[in-house]
Amino acid sequence: MPANKAGGKRMANQEHLDIFWQGVEKWNRWREKHPEIQPDLGGANLSNADFSKVNLSGAYLGRTNFHRTKLAQANLSKAILKRANLTKADLTEANLTETDFGRAILTQANLSRANMTGCFIYAVSAWDVKLEKTIQLNLVITRSKQPPITVDNIEVAQFIYLLVDNPKIRDAIDAIAKKAVLILGRFTPERKAVLDALKETLRAYGYLPILFDFDKPSSQDLTETVSTLAHLSRFILVDLTDPSSAPYEVGTIASNHIRPIQALFRPSDEAKRVFAMFHTVRVGPVLGITGSSKEAKRVPFSLSSGSHPRR
Repeated sequence: MPANKAGGKRMANQEHLDIFWQGVEKWNRWREKHPEIQPDLGGANLSNADFSKVNLSGAYLGRTNFHRTKLAQANLSKAILKRANLTKADLTEANLTETDFGRAILTQANLSRANMTGCFIYAVSAWDVKLEKTIQLNLVITRSKQPPITVDNIEVAQFIYLLVDNPKIRDAIDAIAKKAVLILGRFTPERKAVLDALKETLRAYGYLPILFDFDKPSSQDLTETVSTLAHLSRFILVDLTDPSSAPYEVGTIASNHIRPIQALFRPSDEAKRVFAMFHTVRVGPVLGITGSSKEAKRVPFSLSSGSHPRR
């Protein structure tokens, strides 16, 4: 049955929509009686409603609004949800096998325990989705006319596609791995001159300084964030002048030998005690910096390799 259009936009089949609004039970019975019909609810506003256990398998649902809609245990296998809005939708335990989510919005959707095997997810927006025990196998990240590339994690799908499709992204990641230097500490106003000098000297040697300031209050555990930045970096500079500038997160990096660490501190008994936890794992000399920017510029950034990145 041809789709209705208004102003050039496809509209839902009104007969199908009328049946749908009679409730899940009647809709599912209608689907059983008419398996040959492809339901067309494209463009309909189905937001803020409960359609749990509904059978929408194979249905056309392009641009349909499912914002905050409950679709728990629904059957959406092989449904077409191109450009659909599923923001904050509840898709818990839903059957999403081979569903077409091309360019759909799944921001903050709950996909816990859903089966997403074989989904088409090119250009999908999937920020802050819930994926507890979700089955994610063979998710197709390429356009329909391109050779298929599949991944098993919707959260990394966009990143993988960018790596494959954009050589500039690949070059940027390669540059970060070779040139990035993570600077950790609690940078008070009096240490600002030292920080600026460190960054200036790093840039002069062709490095890319990445600053993480622990002075900003946060209620979350920063271990994962710091560890991620550390893995991306060539080596790490830690300012231990303020003992509280070396919290648990920094200790985790040191104990796991993630990257070479070079400690900077203004000599004091307290700072030396803090540095003790890095003593057995450090790579590179311990540097005592009194706060002079000139001293910071003399930091030997070559570490043990003696080499610098290409500029």
